[in-house]
Amino acid sequence: MEMLWFWLVSVMVAIYVVMDGFDFGAGILHLVVAKTNEERREVLGAIGPLWDGNEVWLLAGGGSMFLAFPKVLASGFSGFYLAIWLVVWCLMLRGISIEFRSHLQDGLWRHFWDGTFALSSVLLPVLFGAALGNVLRGVPVGASGYFEMALWTDFRTGGVPGILDWYTVLIGVFALVTVAAHGALFLAWKTAGAVHERAKGLALGLWGAVLLLWIVASYATSVVNPGIFQRLPQAPLGWAACLIVLAGLGLVFTGIKRERFLLAFLGSGAFILGLLAASAACVYPVMLRSTLGPQFDLTALNASVGRHGLQTGLVWWLIGFPIALGYLAILFRFHRGKVKAAGEGEGY
Repeated sequence: MEMLWFWLVSVMVAIYVVMDGFDFGAGILHLVVAKTNEERREVLGAIGPLWDGNEVWLLAGGGSMFLAFPKVLASGFSGFYLAIWLVVWCLMLRGISIEFRSHLQDGLWRHFWDGTFALSSVLLPVLFGAALGNVLRGVPVGASGYFEMALWTDFRTGGVPGILDWYTVLIGVFALVTVAAHGALFLAWKTAGAVHERAKGLALGLWGAVLLLWIVASYATSVVNPGIFQRLPQAPLGWAACLIVLAGLGLVFTGIKRERFLLAFLGSGAFILGLLAASAACVYPVMLRSTLGPQFDLTALNASVGRHGLQTGLVWWLIGFPIALGYLAILFRFHRGKVKAAGEGEGY
């Protein structure tokens, strides 16, 4: 039951990254692909019906973690306290930027919120990527099950590392470029005209950078956590996830070459899902690796609630998860096709 919930939480977090990732990517590229007020409204119109629904998956993943592995959530919240507040502020500023930008027909007002939207969209994947880097590298969890970390120290992974060091910053940059490339494909699929052409022009270069950074990040991970890839031969789900990663990359480059951007976007989502699933398979059952010794690791086995709680939660998960997926499918179907910028006073 603990293994099942480990994978349920991992799946919901991965879905969040894929779904909110494309609107993060649209925000990162907002000032690059859209030059005029109408073009920027077109970008916001593409993600407008979807972005707040996408963030439900973050709540679902966090709620599932609280239900099944409250010790991991409590330890992570206390150790990453400052970083989590930065994430919360960025999420708030990003939502406010989307909603407030068109309240006044004033150039300065709109430029301010456009800049805030782009900046918060850049910071969020860097912070989330750094969080993944900390999970893969390890944190100083002690016998109490808790840890403390500065935002940064000397940027080295050994000794007393901070939340940000050379490795976690590398993973953050990899996450930033990956979601930017994901967003470029989404905008190329959903928009027309100048925004479409600019997004299409950026997509191939961004995915080339993703491929390069993926290789570098994989090597860096093997240096920081030498044992992580040793688990892969004994993890069938990890091998399946690797195949999904490679298939996703194939769809991305095939879709870009043939200008079938929905196909490329689906491949991008598969690449991200596969990458996160492979990472989960390599670290299982560890959820928070302790740099002080494996005896202090928080795992799915020693940090879960009782079996009754997991079984009861599974019943509700089996009810709620299909509803969320159904809502998502209806939303995408209802808003299918190319978007157009809304008129003044009519939306984004």
